[in-house]
This record gives sequence, structure tokens and C-alpha cells, in this order.
Amino acid sequence: MLESERLVLPPPGPLDLPLRAVELGCTGRWELLDGPGPPESTLPHGLPPCAPDLQQEAEQLFLSSPAWLPLHGVEHSARKWQRKTDPWSLLAAPGAPVPSDLQAQRHSTTGQILGYKEVLLENRNLSATTSLSLRRPPGPPSQALWGNPTQYPFWPGGMDEPTVADLSTREEAEEEIDFEKDLLTVPPGFKKGVDFAPKGHPAPAPGLLSLSRLLEPLDLGGGDEDESEAVGRPGSAGEDAGSGSPAGAPLARASSLEDLVLKEPSTATPSPEAPKPPAQEQWAIPVDVTSPVGDFYRLIPQPAFQWPFEPDVFQKQAILHLERHDSVFVAAHTSAGKTVVAEYAIALAQKHMTRTIYTSPIKALSNQKFRDFRNTFGDVGLLTGDVQLHPEASCLIMTTEILRSMLYSGSDVIRDLEWVIFDEVHYINDAERGVVWEEVLIMLPDHVSIILLSATVPNALEFADWIGRLKRRQIYVISTVARPVPLEHHLFTGNSPKTQGELFLLLDSRGAFHTKGYYAAVEAKKERMSKHAQTFGAKQPTHHGGPAQDRGVYLSLLASLRTRAQLPVVVFTFSRGRCDEQASGLTSLDLTTGSEKSEIHLFLQRCLARLRGSDRQLPQVLHMSELLHRGLGVHHSGILPILKEIVEMLFSRGLVKVLFATETFAMGVNMPARTVVFDSMRKHDGSAFRDLLPGEYVQMAGRAGRRGLDPTGTVILLCKGRVPEMADLHRMMMGKPSQLQSQFRLTYTMILNLLRVDALRVEDMMKRSFSEFPSRKDSKAHEQSLAELNKRLEALEEPDVTGQLADLPEYYSWGEELTEARSLIQRRIMESVNGLKALSVGRVVVVNNHEHHNALGVILQVSSNSNSRVFTTLVLCDKPTAETPKDRAPATPDVPFPDDLVGFKLFLPEGPCDHVVAKLQPGDVAAIATKVLRVNGEKILEDFHKRQQPKFKKDPPLAGVTTAVQELLRLAQAYPAGPPTLDPVNDLQLKDVSVVEGGLRARKLEELIRGAQCVHSPRFSAQYLKLQERMQIQREIERLRFLLSDQSLLLLPEYHQRVEVLRTLGYVDEAGTVKLAGRVACAMSSHELLLTELMFDNALSALRPEEIAALLSGLVCQSSGDAGDQLPSTLKQGVERVRAVAKRIGEVQVACGLNQSVEEFVGELNFGLVEVVYEWARGMPFSELAGLSGTPEGLVVRCIQRLAEMCRSLRGAARLVGEPVLGAKMESAATLLRRDIVFAASLYTQ
Repeated sequence: MLESERLVLPPPGPLDLPLRAVELGCTGRWELLDGPGPPESTLPHGLPPCAPDLQQEAEQLFLSSPAWLPLHGVEHSARKWQRKTDPWSLLAAPGAPVPSDLQAQRHSTTGQILGYKEVLLENRNLSATTSLSLRRPPGPPSQALWGNPTQYPFWPGGMDEPTVADLSTREEAEEEIDFEKDLLTVPPGFKKGVDFAPKGHPAPAPGLLSLSRLLEPLDLGGGDEDESEAVGRPGSAGEDAGSGSPAGAPLARASSLEDLVLKEPSTATPSPEAPKPPAQEQWAIPVDVTSPVGDFYRLIPQPAFQWPFEPDVFQKQAILHLERHDSVFVAAHTSAGKTVVAEYAIALAQKHMTRTIYTSPIKALSNQKFRDFRNTFGDVGLLTGDVQLHPEASCLIMTTEILRSMLYSGSDVIRDLEWVIFDEVHYINDAERGVVWEEVLIMLPDHVSIILLSATVPNALEFADWIGRLKRRQIYVISTVARPVPLEHHLFTGNSPKTQGELFLLLDSRGAFHTKGYYAAVEAKKERMSKHAQTFGAKQPTHHGGPAQDRGVYLSLLASLRTRAQLPVVVFTFSRGRCDEQASGLTSLDLTTGSEKSEIHLFLQRCLARLRGSDRQLPQVLHMSELLHRGLGVHHSGILPILKEIVEMLFSRGLVKVLFATETFAMGVNMPARTVVFDSMRKHDGSAFRDLLPGEYVQMAGRAGRRGLDPTGTVILLCKGRVPEMADLHRMMMGKPSQLQSQFRLTYTMILNLLRVDALRVEDMMKRSFSEFPSRKDSKAHEQSLAELNKRLEALEEPDVTGQLADLPEYYSWGEELTEARSLIQRRIMESVNGLKALSVGRVVVVNNHEHHNALGVILQVSSNSNSRVFTTLVLCDKPTAETPKDRAPATPDVPFPDDLVGFKLFLPEGPCDHVVAKLQPGDVAAIATKVLRVNGEKILEDFHKRQQPKFKKDPPLAGVTTAVQELLRLAQAYPAGPPTLDPVNDLQLKDVSVVEGGLRARKLEELIRGAQCVHSPRFSAQYLKLQERMQIQREIERLRFLLSDQSLLLLPEYHQRVEVLRTLGYVDEAGTVKLAGRVACAMSSHELLLTELMFDNALSALRPEEIAALLSGLVCQSSGDAGDQLPSTLKQGVERVRAVAKRIGEVQVACGLNQSVEEFVGELNFGLVEVVYEWARGMPFSELAGLSGTPEGLVVRCIQRLAEMCRSLRGAARLVGEPVLGAKMESAATLLRRDIVFAASLYTQ
């Protein structure tokens, strides 16, 4: 029984045994040691790491966590997951940024730390999508170069940049409240207010706020007796404080509270001083380049760049200003060496480890500059529409459009920018692209200095003054005095070997015009024409002969130039077709030697080796190769880009002896010739034929004369027909070049880019444009005048308009309105045919100008010039005496009574009557009387002019003069309120609505004026003068306010119309916020509305990439023409849809008030190359494209290149809007276009 009651104990566990286990390494062997304890291991930190089991990892990541599952299509997934709830994660928030920092204060000499000061940090929470400050953090590296259309630009220089605190605290609808002016009487947002202070209350002193006055309107429960006692006490503090200062004086600013409140105000009343005229701000500073810079190397002992030649004076002056970090405008003659200034700026930026941007107007010029600067500096990059080379370089060369895009997109390249060099600034006159220069100049940040390079322009100071005011920095204008290589201008009349010596000097190197040379050329031409008439009959030769005559002219000219060693020559022809004809006609001309032919052949082989086989056999390539071997070249926009570069390079080497080029070649760099020839002096500017402008002539003629090689350059004008008129030649050769003129216009891209940034306004951009500069340059003076007028207005005494004077303000306004109505009617009369007919000799008129007031006169003579009529009139006047000088104007009544306003109150001489003959403008005739006098105008004029001579001064006037004067005097005495006048409606038959309504209104006003009661008051004159002075000041204040306001902007109505277009199409909302469609349009470089509408209408998504590219060619093609009939049906439907969308946009623009008609807007689309682009995108070789269209090859290449740029911008826009399919198609379209000769790399970049 004891055994059955024994307790059953559990077996001892491993920890209870007097042993412990030890694992040896990772082999799995164990050993037992004496003593209890937990198991141990010789690897205390566990096993070495190993790869986890892939199956377990997949289950853990993809099956046990729902966050990794797709949001849609979860039918086959598990229905329930065991989530681990963590409500505290909802409360997790990032810590607030530190609002301040500690700044060490150091000794200025030793640098020892003296203490620490807490400073507020202003660059908190800044980003590229919320701030325009340079303190914002940089964006991602992928966007550092081009920026992003969603980013803000950097703050433009010259504008008042608000602080970060202002931008963060100022809400959208919040107003700025001026706590120092009229806050107690005028509520914020109101123009007028109510002064609650009792009349006669003393005003507080400047800088003091009267507490009793502040609390006076409030009932605080205190006794009225104390309040009235305080107010009425003669020795009160308020009276003492305010006795010495005018009422309503503004609060004075002070640096401390003691200065503001505790300082005793001065009791001395300042003596009134006449307002000083505002100091004239001078932003454009001309630099004297006539005196040498002797201390140049002392001022710059270690220049950033050195040349193998000694710089000119103007170059040294520019370098000195660059070293001071000044902005310069270099307006120098062609080939004077403006590039030296740009080279020094690039070297200076490399020395300072900053960056430079060099902008050029055309892509070809960018490529040439890239080659030149890369050979000089090495660290140079190139950014064009289709090429991006070394974007990290310190000097970037690009077109101005790309710089504008970088500025709007907030590119981080702008941060490191020190210089922006604008080459060929006179290109701002281009009607289509000139606005880009103005936009870039306005948008550049303040830390960027500007270098402007231009040909000589007459208004360089005005343009520099605009930029200086725009950027609030001085611009130093440096101009050259003369060309380094003077030019000689000749006329050539020869057309055969016998007449190849007919070269006549017209303008020599000193600028003297030789009329002898002109008349010799005319005689030579006449002699040949007479011989032609004797041989072939009286029919004269045509002015512009055919190819045979051109060939004879050029063969004789080139033979003459060759014998005188005046090759190479550039022949400017203003037609692509004539360039090709003239070069092709010279088949017998060979100007190269054997060694030159070999060099040309090797160069051509090396350059054309990069083309595919079929491209090397293009007709244009073969034809150009044959011409180049003979020393001839052709250069115009219809030539393939690679061939143009070959021609340029061979010409710069001196292997092309004769180059037939269009005007675009004059934009090339460093390619001077010995001689320049003008095929004609007339060109077609897109609308009509006209003579060359002086600026155009100088730009092209400036290619003549190679510095260091030629003593003079030769310019020759061919006279194929008759010799041009001497006046035309003189104007073209010696006239002033065209001024720099603003081509600023509003574009949808500009409006949308500025609307998406709250801190920038389109009105600010318009105010700062060059077109608004003449009216805005006096803004500071206007502001000062406005402040002075406001002070004068406050000091004026209010006129009494009570009692009998109650209708005084109405009387004044009636008089002003009546005067304005009469002047309007009179203007209409003087503009009408019947009115001018009535103003014949003998007609009596009422004269009213600054010399005569309502004086009668009779017309003696009428000028025949219809544009500016002048009426010579005999007018009554007072006889001058010793006390009254003759030039004294008659006194005008200051206070007009009803008789003065309703009638004319004719002038009557106070003493002896006299007369004067005056030349009147149409505006000087106040009324036309019905009376006509019989006068002999010629005799009266002859007699009057005779009596003006000293020896006939005392002769009596002619009888006819005396009769006319007596008749006028009798008429004035008979009708003191004015003679009967011609009625504009009944007598002159003027049926204009404004004239009829003006006459009715004038009669109504006359009745009101006659019934006025204020004129019967004895105080009428004094109170009227007070009211008149007040109203005149108010009118001037309103005029100045208008000039300073946005309402005076010339383009403001168009801006409102374009914003209404954007609002109607859904690009912006009612509040002006840019919506998604507007942000997409910002990413487009051109045709932003049409492309965005096509994208949002899904007009492109259903098409194949090659079809999209073909349709979009209608937006970039420059050659006119319709799509062919051989197009696929899909493309035909696409063309019609694009036109329908364009028509809809055009109708919206017309409905919103824009001037462009629907037909003009749709007519901007040219679908002439749709088939060519479609076949090119499908892979057709370029050699087979020539048969599809008659468009020159160069224009086809340019169209396809621009089309590839548009496809890339559409790809970015599709990604922005979330259309990956369309983005992929646009990427594919761009890839299909980029091949073979169209996108062959530029020779300048190799």
C-alpha cells in the first residue's frame, strides 16, 4: 500500500542534469561538460549569414502582405489576411523643421568667436514647385539641365522680390494694409472713408498717436464731463503736440521706439519749397573708345585670356568692364571683332568656376561657334533642338528659344550662371522670333550679367537704357567708330568681255559719294542701249534678262575680278532658284588649280563617307560636288545641311572662289570675302518687292574685306537693266541702319507659364517689354509728381457749394462737356469733304488757339497738301504798343459765364484794330461762319509780307486789306456772341451718328448752362476758380494714375481676350488657376492650343506612329501646298480632323475678340509634305523622296528635324497627362524619323 501511494515525479529536464552541452562549430558535433547550465556554442553569435529560402521569401512578400497585391483583378487572390493593426502609425508625423539657427559672431580682425546669435531661417519648406527663390534645394539630377514644366522659374531680376515670410503669410485674397496712412478713416479696400473725429479737433504731431482721439468715438462708460473737459482744455497735450504740424501728416519712420514716440516734435514749420524735378536716372552709359587704354595691363596684370594679337580699344574697354562684372552692349561694325568680348567672358567664367551661356539666333551659327570655342577652350557644350553635347560644360551654346524654355522650367543651370551672351541682338527686329529675346531678357535672374553683341544700330543707347531700367543695373554701351577694313562701293554695267571694265566707283573708303561715277555708269548704260536699238530695233532690252544675259554678266565680272586678284567673292541673290540658276549657268568657269581640286576631292570624300550609299548619289550632292571642284558654291535654305556645312568650310579655307548665297549667309561667322556682289538691290519680303534697307545692305556688304589681308573691301552692285536712281542708292548705302524695335506680342505659352506662378503676373511682363518702354521710362517722375499733386490737393481749400452755389460742380462739368462736344463736332467737320470745301478763300472763320481767342479771320490761301492742310488766314488782333509787346497773347476769361460758354463771345479790340496773317492748322478753326468775303488773297499776302520788311514797315496797308479788316470788325460788333455758323447736319450734310448726337447734346447742355443758379451768386467767381483748380489737379492725378496702372498697357485688351480663350477651352478656371490642359500646353514649343486639343480629343491615340508624324508635319512645314490625292484614307480623315480642331479654336478666338480670322488661323497649317513624311517614317530612302514633292531638299530636312522635336515635346506631354500609350507612340515616331542624311551629325561637332 505504501508503494501504491508513492508520488510519481516527472523525469528531470536537460537543465536539471548536472551537465551542459557545448556545440562545436557548425559541424553538428556536441560535447558534454560537467556542471548544470544551458547549452553553449563555440559560435556565440550564431551561424554565418546565408541566403534565405526563396519560397519562404516569396510567401512572406507576395502572399502574406496585401500591400504588394494589385489594386484591380484580385479575383484569384486570398479573401482574408491577418493584418497586424497599428493605430499609432496613423499619428506618426515628421518633425517640424527647425525655424532658426545659431550664428557665430566673430571679431572682425582676429576671427575670435565673441558669442552666438539666433537667426531665423527663411529657406524652410522651399521646393521647385512652390518657390522662385535661388535658395530652394536643387531638383533631381535628371531635371537639372532642362528643368521641368511643373517647376517655377527663378525670380526675374529687376522685380521687387518678396521675402519668403511675405509669400508664406500673405494669403491670396489678403490686402496689404498701410498702418501709417488714413487707416483710422479709410477702411482697407476703400478709396474714401469717414473721419469720425469732431471738427476743430487738434491733430496729433507726426509720429504720435493720440489715445484720446482713438478712444473718442467709443463709449467706454466714462463720464462725458471729463471727456469734454479734456477736449476743450486750451492747454491740452494734444493741442500742444499738434500745433506745430499740419493735419494728417504721415507717420515718420524711425529705427527705434524712442525716436518714434518719445522724441519731441519740431514746432518750426518748414518753409514751402518748390518741388525739385526728379533726378534723371541714367542706366545706359556710353563708353569713349576714341582714346587709348594706356593702363590696361596695369589694371589687369593677369588677364583670364590672351590673344596672339593686341586687342582694339573697344575690346579693351569691354574687357575692363567685364572684370568689374558689369553688363555691356557692344555695337560694332561687321568683322570688327565682337567675338573677342565673348571669348573673354567665357574664359572669365572658367576662371571663376561659373558657367556661361552663349545664345545665337540660328542653329547653324550655334554649330559654328561650338567648333570655334571648343578648339579654344575645350570645356564647351552644345544644346540645340536635336543635339545635346557635353551639357555639363562651363560654356553652353544654344539657341535663344532653348534658353527661354530653361528659364520658364526652372533649370538648375541658371544657378551657376555668370554671363549670358546674346549674339546678333539686332535679330530682335524679327517679327516672328523677336519676342523671344525680350522674354529672355525679362526673365533672367538678378545675379546673371548680360553681354549684348550687335551690328551698329542707331538706338543702341535707348535699347541699353531699357535693359538697364529693366534689370536696375547700368549697361555700358561700347560702339566702334569705323570699320577696321573700309569698303569701296561700285556699280558694274558690263555684260561681255568687251565691257568687263565698266566698274564705276560710287562710294569711296572715306564715305564720300561720287556723283561722277554714277553719271558715268548711266552714260555707259545709255550708250549700250542705243547700240542695241540700232542693231535690233527700237525695242529696249529687258531689265532682267534670262539665263544667257546673267551668264554674260557674271562671266565678264568674274573675269575682271580674277585679273585684279579680288577673289573670293560672295554673290548675294534674293531667290533660291536664281542662286541655283546662276551657279549652274557658269559651266565653262573653272577657278581652281590641280592641287586645290585634289584637296576639295579628299575633303568631300571624308565628309560624305558618313552617308549611306544611296544618299551619296543624290542629285543635289552630285551637282554640288561638281560645282565645288570648279571653285563654285551655292548656299541657301534649300541646300542639305551637310552640304551647306561643306560649302562653309571650303569657303573659309579659300577653296570656294565664288559663292552664290541668299541673305542668311550674312548671319554666318568669320567668313569674310575679298569682294561682295549684289545681284539686285530689290528683294521680296514675303508680301511685296522693295529696296534693300540700309541695315540689310550693311549686314551683307560687311562680308567684304578680310582683316589683315585686304586693305579695302570691294562691294559691287550689278546693273543688269537700268541704273537705279541716285536717291535710292544714296539712301541704301549711306542711310541709317534700322532701329532696334520691339516685336513683343502675347503668346499662349507665355501667358500659361506666368499664370501658373502666383508671384508673377503677365501685366508685369508687358510693363517691362521694350514696346512699353517709351511710356514707362518716366514712371519714377510720374510717381513723384503724383505724390506732390496729392499734397497740393490736400492743401487746397474746399469750394463752397452750398445755397445758391449748389449747382456749381454741375455747371463746371456742363461747361467741360460742352467744350468737348463742340471740339468733337469740329474735328468731324474738318475731316469731312464738305467741311474742307467750305474752307475756301474768303470764308470767315472763328480762330481759337494759343495766340488768338475767338478772333474772326478770313481765309486767304489753302495749301494743296491733302495730308496736312494749312489755312493762311488774316486774323483780327490788338494794335501793339510799347507797353504791350506784340507777342503777348490776349487775355482769356478765367471764369466763364453762360454767355462765354453758349456763344463764342468774339474778340473785340480794346483800342486801335490791327491784323496779322497766321498759318492755321485744322484744329485752330473753332467755327465756320456762313459769311464769305470777296478778297484777293495773293495781293493781301504779298502786301503783308512786304510790310514785314524794315523799310516798308510804316507803309499803309493795301485798300483790300483795310476793307477786309473793317468788314471783319463790323461783323464782330454786329454779332458779339458769334456770327451765324454753318450747321454740320443741314448745311454740310454730315450724317454721322456722333455728329448728330453731339449736336443734340450740345443744345441740351446750352439750356442747362443758361438755367444755372450759381452764376447769380456774388461769390461765383472766387468759388469757381477754387473748383477749377481742384478739378484740374484731380484730372492730372487721374491721368498719372492711368499711366502708372495696368490699364494703360497697349496689349492689355488682347491679354484679356487670350485669357478668355484659355478659359473657354478649359485651360484655366475662373480664378485664373492653370488646369491640367494648361500645364500640358506649357510643355509645347509651338501650336500649343492645337496640339493640346488634339491630345485631349484622342485624335492621335488611334493612329500608328508614322501616321501621327505625317499629320503633325502640317504644323511645322514651311512650304505651302495641299496634301496629295494618293494619301491613305486614314491620313485624309486625320487631316480633316486637324483642320476641324483648328477651325474650332479659331472660332473661339474670334468669339473672344481676337483680330485673327478663322481662315488665317487654319491657313497657318501646310499639309504639303504629309506624303513625304509618311513615306520617310515608313523607311523610304531619301533619294526616292524627291519624286514625291517639288520642295527643295533642305526644306524637307528642316521640316523633319522640327517634326522630331515636336514628337519629343508631345512625348513629355503624354507622360505628364498619364498617357503611356501615346507617349510610346511619339517615342517610336521620333525614332522612325531620326535616320540617315536628315539627322547626319553636323561637321562642326565632329
